[in-house]
Formats: sequence, structure tokens, C-alpha cells
Amino acid sequence: MQLTSLTTISPIDGRYFESTQLLRNIFSEFGYLKYRLKVEIEWFKKIMSMNKLLDIKKIDNNDILFIDNVFNKFNEKDMLYIKNIEKKTNHDIKALEYFLKNKLSQSKKLSYLTEFIHFACTSEDINNIAYALMIKDALKKIILPLWLKIINILKKLSIEYKSIPLLSMTHGQPATPSTMGKEILNFYYRVKRQYKKLKNIEILAKFNGTTGNYNAHLAAYPYINWHIISKEFIISLNLIWNPCTTQIEPHDYIAEIFACISLFNTILINFNRDIWGYISLNYFKQKLIKDEIGSSVMPHKINPIDFENSEGNLGLSNALMNHMINKLPISRWQRDLSDSTVLRNIGAVFSYAIIAYYSMLRGLSKLKINSFQLLKNLNENWSVLSEAIQTIMRRYNIKNSYEKLKKFTRGKKISKANIYKFISDLNIPEIEKKRLKKITPTNYIGYAIHIVEKTIE
Repeated sequence: MQLTSLTTISPIDGRYFESTQLLRNIFSEFGYLKYRLKVEIEWFKKIMSMNKLLDIKKIDNNDILFIDNVFNKFNEKDMLYIKNIEKKTNHDIKALEYFLKNKLSQSKKLSYLTEFIHFACTSEDINNIAYALMIKDALKKIILPLWLKIINILKKLSIEYKSIPLLSMTHGQPATPSTMGKEILNFYYRVKRQYKKLKNIEILAKFNGTTGNYNAHLAAYPYINWHIISKEFIISLNLIWNPCTTQIEPHDYIAEIFACISLFNTILINFNRDIWGYISLNYFKQKLIKDEIGSSVMPHKINPIDFENSEGNLGLSNALMNHMINKLPISRWQRDLSDSTVLRNIGAVFSYAIIAYYSMLRGLSKLKINSFQLLKNLNENWSVLSEAIQTIMRRYNIKNSYEKLKKFTRGKKISKANIYKFISDLNIPEIEKKRLKKITPTNYIGYAIHIVEKTIE
């Protein structure tokens, strides 16, 4: 069977092909190879720049251009060449080294310097930097822009719905009113915090040999400060240098990134479930799309499938991330290989998250507030004013205020007339009775509007 988007095992490359295509340049086998090729080339160029220290031939700008073009013109034919070498070596980095040596040997001048390709490196020197660059690009180009889009839409909805009163539900029961804008604002504030955190997490990399001590480097050139060279090299790639490692960079920063993304995703799961519930209560209507079908047998249905899809894929992303958070920072002694196969699934982590983000955004674009239903539910629940009434009674030192309201309201259907009569019979100043009678379930919203405006400011 020919491999296409219809014959893949994973829906990441099948059903959700369009949502995840931006990640392919980064996390595909081709992408991973290309990032590692970049690291090999940049290290070779760094070595060449030390020609006087190493007592080797100096290369000129034309040589640099030749080297850079190996990366710039890297294509699927090159990748297949590397994979064919790997079939013999059963080692992907060694196959990449041999490919690069073959390429540079085509230049008469560079052919004498090919032994400085992968000089003093262990595979993890190349791999950890490649992953760092891949993660950095995924965050900068895809994840953070998508997060910002979600944040801005939540901000917009918070402002748009800031004055629309909402019957709150604590424990699934009618409670003190809020506004729809304020409830969306709560999520806006939470995800914005994670956005700021993610932007500031340092992405680390190491370049210090087989057990982190520059043994081979010093064996070849004992008079060079390889510790400083390593730092310069990592910083030149716009990464943060990790000076203390075993054979591998310990992946703590990846765990930190995934912890942040996982929390962001969990907040969105909470949001999706709340919106799903509001749709169920008819607080939101969903825009009708003519040719869409909600059920194969029930023609009337418009299901909140985008929020359900988002919730499911956020869960998948989190499940993978939580495994990686627990797995990746642990390595037996100076190195074991159990992290390698796990790291190859980082693309899947981001993919499930991105599928979820797009689904949620699609769902939000279909929503239309149903103010009539919101007001109807509020006007059917005058008992929520018992909080305000008993609090004012306490102010005037009326004994057993709470208990009196409990006896009056609990388990009963309370109307506006019932509330007015109760207020009229209270032993409080007439001015307070008038003020209390002006409070309704639709205006008993406290600082909800003010909190939206101040937070958005």
C-alpha cells in the first residue's frame, strides 16, 4: 500500500494532515536530519575558524559558501543517501558524518579537512543541539503565535460579553451571578500567565564530549580551553549553554517547557468543558453550516464537536508530555538510550496540541451568545439574592440572618414577589429596603464588569 495521508497509521499525518503540516519541516525524519546537519556544519565551521590554534589550513569565503550550500540545498535525495548508509552502519549520526565527508571531499581544498567533521563529538553533542533548535523553532514559529491568537480571542470575548449577566453554577447548582465576559476573562488571565512563562524558559544545549569532560578534545589539543569554545559555540546558535552534563544534556528544560504547555492545555480542557456546558444550557447557539450533519440519524442536531475534538487531543498531548516530563530528566549513570526513542515523539506532542488549538478556535468562531436564555435562567432563580439579603441583615445585626434565609429559600421555588415580601418584613431602614428591592438576579454581578476592564487594561 502506498503511503499517503489516507494510509498513515497516525491521524496526525492522516485525518489532521492540514493542521500539522507546519510541523513537518521541523519534526519529520527529514527535518530532524537537516537540523543535525546544520549542527555538524556549524561545528566544522567553528573548527575551521580556529585554524591557527589547530595548525590547519585556513578556508576562505568560497569554501564557507560551499559548506553552507550542503545545508541550503539539502533535499530528499540527500536524505535517502544518508538512510542507505545508515542501513549499513545502523547508526544515524555516523551515516550523516559519512554523507558530509563525501560532500566536502568534492572540494579539493576541503577534502584535506574532512577528518575535522564531527571532531571530538559524541552523537549527543549533535542531537541535543538539534532538538534544542527544533523545539525553539516550534515554539517561536508555531506554538507561541497560536497561543497568542487564543489569548487575543479570549480577550475579545471577555470585552464583548463583559456586561452580559450569567447565572453562576457552583457544584452544578444556581449561585451568585457573574457575567459571561468575566467568566471568559478568568481563562484569559490563566493562559496569558503560561504564555509569559513559556516565552522565558531557557532552552539549553551542551557540547562537551562523551561524558561531559572534553576528554577527546584535550587529548588532541591540550592547550586549548575547550570549555570556553563550547560556550561560544552554543551561544552562537542562540541557545543557553549548559556547562555541567554527562554524555547527554539532561532535558530538564524540555520538562519545564512541557510542564508549562501541559498546564496551558489543562486550562483549555477546563475552558472547552465549560463552553460545552454553556452550549448545552443554550447560553450559546452555534452558527448553522448548511451542509454539515450533526448526527447520522437525528437531523436536528448541531453538536459542539470542535470543543470535544479539542478536549480529546489536548488530553493526548498531555499524556505524552507527562510521560516525557517524568522520563526525560532520568538517565542511568552517564547515559542510556531510553530517551532517544521518546524524544523522537516530540513532534507528536506538539501535533496533538496544535490540532486541539485549531479545533477550539474553529468552535469559538461558530458561537453566538443567546442573551434571552441567559436572562430567562436568571429570572427563574431569584433565590440567588438570598446571599445579598442575609449579608445586609448581618450588617444590621439581625440574629440568625443566615438561618432565616436558609429556612425561607432552601429547596423552594422563590419568585420576585416572595423576595419583595421578605424584604418588606425586615427590620431594617426603609432606604435599605428600597436599595435591596433594586437588586435583581441580572444586576447582582458585583465588580464583574470592572474586573474585566481593569484586567484588560
